Amino acid sequence: MRKSRAAFVLAGLYLAVVFFARLPDHLILFPSTAAIDTRGAVRKAVPFENGQLELWTAKSQLAQKSGHPEVYVLRFYGNADRAERWVSAEADSWNERAVEIWGMNYPGFGGSTAPAKLSRVGPAAITAFDVLQNEAKDRPIVIFGASLGTTAALHVAAHRPVAGLILHNPPALRQMILRQFGWWNLWLLAGPLSLQIPKELDSVANSKTIHARAIFLLAEKDEVVAPRYQHLVVNAYAGEKRIITLRGANHNTPIEDVALADLSNALDWLLPRSEQR
Repeated sequence: MRKSRAAFVLAGLYLAVVFFARLPDHLILFPSTAAIDTRGAVRKAVPFENGQLELWTAKSQLAQKSGHPEVYVLRFYGNADRAERWVSAEADSWNERAVEIWGMNYPGFGGSTAPAKLSRVGPAAITAFDVLQNEAKDRPIVIFGASLGTTAALHVAAHRPVAGLILHNPPALRQMILRQFGWWNLWLLAGPLSLQIPKELDSVANSKTIHARAIFLLAEKDEVVAPRYQHLVVNAYAGEKRIITLRGANHNTPIEDVALADLSNALDWLLPRSEQR
């Protein structure tokens, strides 16, 4: 009787930890709110779920000179990163195009209202796109996601019209949790945790529905998102795609030299000059 009662209590504790402790949120998201040098980026705050969503924008030099961008890039970053750290530098890197970068801080990151939850990433990304589309009018919008940001990018592209995508080290979250971390807990923890990944962030499922062109930037020696899990997303992608292998690169290695030239050439394929107005 005592053993049965103990087993019942342990089972209850297991279920409570797995289903109510928001473990995926705590294991995947690493929010921060400390001040960061914005390097001249412009802040926008838009309403989102009884709070606000923080966006940061910057224009390339050509966009500044012309007075308006020809292309917009909506940027989603990694699980511990912030938009204001990068948008100005990224705008400068588009030195041959009149581009305006919009970077989104996930809920709970920077000035975006908490809490930081995976279930809020997808809706926040859609909100950011809708706000940008209202400003862009008929101008093309490219979605650029890195790491966790690719899950947001693919969710947007599955539900909104986009000119193209750039996806850097895309994780197949559910499959990673099951296959990479399931063996040591006999899938008792990994199984339920994988089911708690919001369906909006199921990159394999989303990829099957998207027909916009996409550039995949894949780190050859990614120690965070193993290449086999990146290729689950690549192989599922229904649209035309180009793959740029980042030779010798780790997860956070900057895109440089040959890879940067390859990306520049791929951008002409993704967004031909004739489409820019």
